[in-house]
Amino acid sequence: MPNLIAATPEPSSPAPLQPIAAVLAWVLPGAGHFFLGHTRRALMIFAGIFGLFAGGLFIGGVDCIDRKEDFFWFLGQSLTGPVALGTDYLHQNHFKALSDQSVRNLRSPEDLQRAYRGSMSSAKADEKRVFKDVQITDPTTKQTSIVRVPMFEPAGPGEYPPNIKGLGRVNELGTLFCTVAGFMNLICILDASQLHRRRRSA
Repeated sequence: MPNLIAATPEPSSPAPLQPIAAVLAWVLPGAGHFFLGHTRRALMIFAGIFGLFAGGLFIGGVDCIDRKEDFFWFLGQSLTGPVALGTDYLHQNHFKALSDQSVRNLRSPEDLQRAYRGSMSSAKADEKRVFKDVQITDPTTKQTSIVRVPMFEPAGPGEYPPNIKGLGRVNELGTLFCTVAGFMNLICILDASQLHRRRRSA
C-alpha cells in the first residue's frame, strides 16, 4: 500500500539581520523594503504612513508635533523619522513665541533659558509673532547685553498669526494620527530588519 502521508517541507532558513534596511526604514518609511528589493511593499508603506502623518498635520496643525508640551506623544511620532524631527524643529523655532508677561520678567540669562524651556506657546487668533530687543544682565559679571526674543503682540487688520493651536478634539485627533503613523512605521522597521533580500529583475 503506497504511503499517502505528504512529506513536510523543510523550514526555510531565517533571514539574516538587516541593520541597514532597519535604519533606512526609519529615515524614510518604505526605504528599507525598497533597499531589500520589495518595491511594491515599499511604495504601499510610504503612501500609508506618510498619508496618515500628513492627515494628522492637516487635521490638527503643525503643533500636533511638540516635543516640549507633548513629549510622550512625540516619542511615538519620532518613529516616522526625520520628517517628525524636522516638523518639531520648525514648530519650536518658527511658530512659537514668548508671552508678553514672560518677556517682561526677563532679567538674566537664566530667566531667558527658563522662558525658552517652559514659556513658549502658540499664538491666539488675534496675535502676531514679532521679535523684540530685551536687555538682560549677567548677575556674575554684571555685563548687560541685548537679545532678540520672539513674542506675540496684538495683530492689526490683515495681520495673522503663524498658526493657531487646534482646539479640543481636532488637535487630539491630529496628534493621534501622527503617533499612530510612528508606531506603524515601527512595525515596518522590524519587518525590514528580518526580510530576505529579493533580487530585482534585470
